[in-house]
Amino acid sequence: MNGRRGRRDPSMGYELTDETPVYVISVAAQLSGLHPQTLRQYDRLGLVSPGRTAGRGRRYSAQDIELLRTVQQLSQDEGINLAGIKRIIELEHQVAALQARVAELSSAVDGAAVAMQQREAQVHASYRRDLVPYQDMHQTSALVVWRPRPKRSPE
Repeated sequence: MNGRRGRRDPSMGYELTDETPVYVISVAAQLSGLHPQTLRQYDRLGLVSPGRTAGRGRRYSAQDIELLRTVQQLSQDEGINLAGIKRIIELEHQVAALQARVAELSSAVDGAAVAMQQREAQVHASYRRDLVPYQDMHQTSALVVWRPRPKRSPE
């Protein structure tokens, strides 16, 4: 339902996508296998909302045609009423929007992680190693014994 496959028409100078409203109601009805009055009813109910021309004529996209077929399949084959179908469509749109948002946020997190790693590497590279003397403690075998000094008596 949510494809953006495009077809460029070089003679027209624009790109046709699955979302481009190009089909009049009679053609959309033939392509979907539904009666034009059914398409009008689906539009009134908000199930499938086609684009409109300046004169308010309906123009259906390939995506709209696919949605009309889905509505018909859910209604006829699955026995779901139109209110239920409308809710299913709304939820599918919400899921798609949330998936897009998750992808956006994942990309932002990945970018922030890379930036943090780069900044961390810069901080580590800026350390002044000449200020900290290095002694290898494994090479020494000296033993240090501590003995307390005897206490002096008060005079």
